[in-house]
Amino acid sequence: MSYPKQLFHGDKGEVNARLWKGDSAPDLEIGTRSKVHYLATGASTGGQYGLYRWDMGAEPGSGPGAHFHRTMSESFFVLSGTVGLFDGDRWVNATPGDFLFVPPGGVHAFDNPEGPASMLVLFAPGAPREAYFEELAEIVASGRRLSEEEWTDLYHRHDQYMV
Repeated sequence: MSYPKQLFHGDKGEVNARLWKGDSAPDLEIGTRSKVHYLATGASTGGQYGLYRWDMGAEPGSGPGAHFHRTMSESFFVLSGTVGLFDGDRWVNATPGDFLFVPPGGVHAFDNPEGPASMLVLFAPGAPREAYFEELAEIVASGRRLSEEEWTDLYHRHDQYMV
């Protein structure tokens, strides 16, 4: 495998890095169960990847059911607590330092089976996942109940296919 094509063609580097402080407030709260930090969105990385810190509260049940994506891979790196990770075959209680890579089409899910937990979630390439997260937050905040057809539409608009 070789390096990909050059993305920067200058003779000298640029001062354009962005620092995110660990004690920053979350960018989004999904009810009382999840806080999401937009570390690097697909838009801010030119579509290369999207990286999010996902903090789950004490109440189990913060994650989605088993699903897959057609356009992107998804990776999980556990920072704290215990994160239940489903690799399409089995659930594993992952602890800090554990990592799961899911290629496009790979069935997966996550949850917080034992209380508060935090993880990094990486999507590549950088799809606009913020719109999906924000739509979920609005649904939870409003108390709306979606029909099965409405859920299917929401998922498909955001490259999420439930199993």
